Amino acid sequence: MRKGIYFILFVGVFLSTAAVAQDYLGQWSANPYRAESTANPYGAGSPYKPDGVKNPYSTYGSPNSDNSVANPYATNAPRLYDSEGNYRGKLSSNSYDPESTSNPYGRYGSPYSAESVNNPYGAGSRYRRDSPNNPYGTGWRIEGQAKSKAPAKSTAHSTAHSTASGASSSTWPKLWKPAGATGNDSAADLGVDTDPGF
Repeated sequence: MRKGIYFILFVGVFLSTAAVAQDYLGQWSANPYRAESTANPYGAGSPYKPDGVKNPYSTYGSPNSDNSVANPYATNAPRLYDSEGNYRGKLSSNSYDPESTSNPYGRYGSPYSAESVNNPYGAGSRYRRDSPNNPYGTGWRIEGQAKSKAPAKSTAHSTAHSTASGASSSTWPKLWKPAGATGNDSAADLGVDTDPGF
């Protein structure tokens, strides 16, 4: 009898942790040469990556998903971790979420907080090896926590819609512009919102 209860308890715990498993989504980085970087349009920054944060049809890039960086009302946006495993907030365009990198008054979005990517003298310094603002750095790990995954749309479907709608430059969160960025960089590649009109 006891073994049966322990088995049921074990299975319940296992299933509940599997339901909120974390997905590795790439590195939030200004480095366009790393395949894992969101600044690489052929790597993690591709608008066609099925679970990409720049794919407007993915769970993590759709303006309608609660798990998305592009939804200004999302409460379960992807989490950021630096190279030492320290939590660095949520990669989110929700400026009201206290953990969002877009909240100018929050711990992870304020330009005055040492833990904020928006502080050029703190965690957001372009001279830090793992800073998302370092164009040659590694960036921060992006982890998503989608509770249930919908089937991914085919690449052909995503290609047709993204080219017709102009990709996702207007839905990328209003976050930061890396120091040293040139005028040739597009707003979508830098992670800068071009005023979606919300």
